[in-house]
Amino acid sequence: MPLENLFGSKGRLVLSALLVCAFILELAYCQEEAQQQKINPGRKPKPSIAKLGRSTNKSPRAVTAKPKIKTTAPAQTFLTQVLNRGKFKKVVDSISVQSGDTLELRCRGKPVQWSVPKYLEEDDEGRLSMVQQERYGVLTLVNTTGADTGEFSCYPMYCEDTDCRKEYDKAVKVFVFFPDPQELFVPSADYYEAIQLRTNWPTLLPCQVTSPQAKVTLHREFPPAEVEVDGTEISFNVKRGFTIHRPRPHHAGALFCVASLGNLRQSSTKYMLIYVNYPMAPPAPVIQASSSSVTAGENLRVSCSVVGEQDVAVEFTWDYPGQQIGRPLYTQDSISPVGGGAARQQSQSVLLVDEVRDVDQGTYTCTAQNLQGAKSVSTTVKVVPKAKPKKQKP
Repeated sequence: MPLENLFGSKGRLVLSALLVCAFILELAYCQEEAQQQKINPGRKPKPSIAKLGRSTNKSPRAVTAKPKIKTTAPAQTFLTQVLNRGKFKKVVDSISVQSGDTLELRCRGKPVQWSVPKYLEEDDEGRLSMVQQERYGVLTLVNTTGADTGEFSCYPMYCEDTDCRKEYDKAVKVFVFFPDPQELFVPSADYYEAIQLRTNWPTLLPCQVTSPQAKVTLHREFPPAEVEVDGTEISFNVKRGFTIHRPRPHHAGALFCVASLGNLRQSSTKYMLIYVNYPMAPPAPVIQASSSSVTAGENLRVSCSVVGEQDVAVEFTWDYPGQQIGRPLYTQDSISPVGGGAARQQSQSVLLVDEVRDVDQGTYTCTAQNLQGAKSVSTTVKVVPKAKPKKQKP
């Protein structure tokens, strides 16, 4: 029996009303979803449920989600010391490890690179190992001795593909003492060590002790005396040694350090301090010829002079046209004081050319050099042919 005959006109009316209600509900749902998308643009729409009796050929609209940017603060690099029984201790400026014990350091980072005291850089006994783990690097030093005393540093590495470089600003460092009951000073192969005392640079006497508890004093060999350490002119740092901040001639000579701890007293390597008066700047030479035009057969003098600080050595070298034929170099060098407030001196070199010839014509160059550098100046000399004597008329 047909559906319309079953329900009659009233049935058709009820069916139509149901369809209209469904359409209104669907429209309201779509508007609500659109409003939610405006409020929460990242919210995904709910999947629509296909209604019975309806079919659609429309493909679903693609929704492109914005990628989330993950920002993480760089991990702070720090060092920890591995103690017995798996205990860890964050290291500070310096630590002490008894000579003979094992030093194990961990440095957070992937990857990291280590630097060690110079004595260990050429380790050929297999005592030192550096291993990179997943999130940290491990440095292990076994059978330690007082000679291992020094600074250990860890540098996190910044890598792009296979290219890596140290991040020096994020390095962490620790000074490790290895106290030795028999050795108060870090051993040295040299009995004497020559050190320059430069007027413009602090001088370090690196008498390094193996224990931070050792008391260290500075002594002069001749005449025998203890050198005063006032913290201003001369200061002491247990991790570096003695520093002479403004070297002067009276600091020169043979000096050594003495360390004492308990009943043990030992002397360090002897340091032979040689005073060198370093200039403040390279020389500024001035060159001048006795004449810019010389007649063949006459003598020529070319002077090169430098005015500078007293007791500063200046070395002169010359380039001159006569070198091409092997003409020997004749110079007169002199040093004389210069009047004025500060103590100054004039250094001078004079190039002598006797009986000039055509080959002596050209450029004369003087180079003045001191411990700070060198500078050259030049001048040109012309050789004029000798005038022929006039013939006397009969």
